[in-house]
Amino acid sequence: MPLYEHDEAFRRGLKPGSLIAGIDEAGRGPLAGPVVAAAVILPEGLRIEGVRDSKKVPKAEREALFLEIKESASAIGIGIVDADDIDRINILNATRLAMCKAVSSMRFKPDVLLIDAVILPALDIRQVPIIKGDAKSAAIAAASIIAKVTRDQMMLEYHDKYPEYFFNKHKGYGTKTHIDMIKQHGPCPIHRKSFQKVMPLPLFAG
Repeated sequence: MPLYEHDEAFRRGLKPGSLIAGIDEAGRGPLAGPVVAAAVILPEGLRIEGVRDSKKVPKAEREALFLEIKESASAIGIGIVDADDIDRINILNATRLAMCKAVSSMRFKPDVLLIDAVILPALDIRQVPIIKGDAKSAAIAAASIIAKVTRDQMMLEYHDKYPEYFFNKHKGYGTKTHIDMIKQHGPCPIHRKSFQKVMPLPLFAG
């Protein structure tokens, strides 16, 4: 079922005027930087050409869609949890916290949350987890684009602060270049030290 048809079919089971927010995150897997979540309410009937899973959208198109979604959405919320908190509460709880922050920061309280495969026990709002939701729901796909571009912009700012790690290239993911730079320079303040188990060496010892 196409993205918008899925959302419209879901809406038919709700009261008229119900606010549906799609939620997704960017940054669960990287070795450095924050996890960023976005919540997006799209106006009923709105269709934005090209909205789909952010991972399948080329960079220039993704940035154009980011601006169009920001211009057209009824409400957008952003939640950010940094590396220190990820280390403290683990990445799953950090992702949930970022999503809760995103919902709490919206100008309207949603009636229903469509979430990419996660449940948020802290929120007293009806929730529908959807496996691979960014490929099935326009609202979730829009949230994935907002989260991805927001996080990428943050990683570019971190590159200016820590240029030796090339965050502008890999955005904190565990590429060979990134791991080589950690071996050479050691971790910086935005590295997730609890992620050392995915490293080929105990780089964060001590």
